[in-house]
Amino acid sequence: MAAAVKSDSALLAAVDIALAELNESAEPGTVGDHLGAVMSGERLATHSFACLAPAYPGWVWTVSVARAPRSKTVTVCEVTLLPGADALLAPEWLPYADRLAPGDIGPGDVTPYVADDPMLVQGFEATGDDDVDRTAFWELGLGRARVLSAEGREAAAARWYEGENGPGAALALKAPAPCATCGFFVPIAGALRSMFGICAGEWSPSDGTVVSIDHGCGAHSEVDMDRPDPEKVPAPIVDEYRLDLA
Repeated sequence: MAAAVKSDSALLAAVDIALAELNESAEPGTVGDHLGAVMSGERLATHSFACLAPAYPGWVWTVSVARAPRSKTVTVCEVTLLPGADALLAPEWLPYADRLAPGDIGPGDVTPYVADDPMLVQGFEATGDDDVDRTAFWELGLGRARVLSAEGREAAAARWYEGENGPGAALALKAPAPCATCGFFVPIAGALRSMFGICAGEWSPSDGTVVSIDHGCGAHSEVDMDRPDPEKVPAPIVDEYRLDLA
């Protein structure tokens, strides 16, 4: 168990010294009442002041003061603005892939590649549902009085192919790859299977709609976005020539 820090009356009483340094560093009118002082370490104390800046509600100015052994001279170590218990903080950072929502993908946009996407399995694996697997090879027509004729299929195919989910759409012209190679592409059964399928990509603007095999969008399961280089933060510069006088 760590030993308790010995109280230092000179440091705890240095309110005026801390306030004077804070008034030089902070924007005018943003320093409020003194909220107290605590010992932060041996011969090291921290004074707290209310922050009145409108942009930082609930934040607190802190000023660290210290003194050398056997010296009564108090010096200021640093001035910091810290969030208090009720401070307004930015939301927790989320990776780009986790921030995307359905409808965010536009022409030219590309989503990041998700290697372990729970919505996808290997192409050679069956679903395990006999009805679903059989439907992939057999168009159910039993129990219906009528089904599409050849003319009806051609009209539907022309309408879909020339529409917003065909190869001529703005989204498809800038797509990195066609729907035919996307894991979210679900081929339909029957005569139109060779040309169309259903998009099952949640992030895609075509989710839940019929798309041609040569349509496409930036939410393709097998492509990745161009990732920016990580930002390089320079090493801190320590000013060893400045002398702070009490």
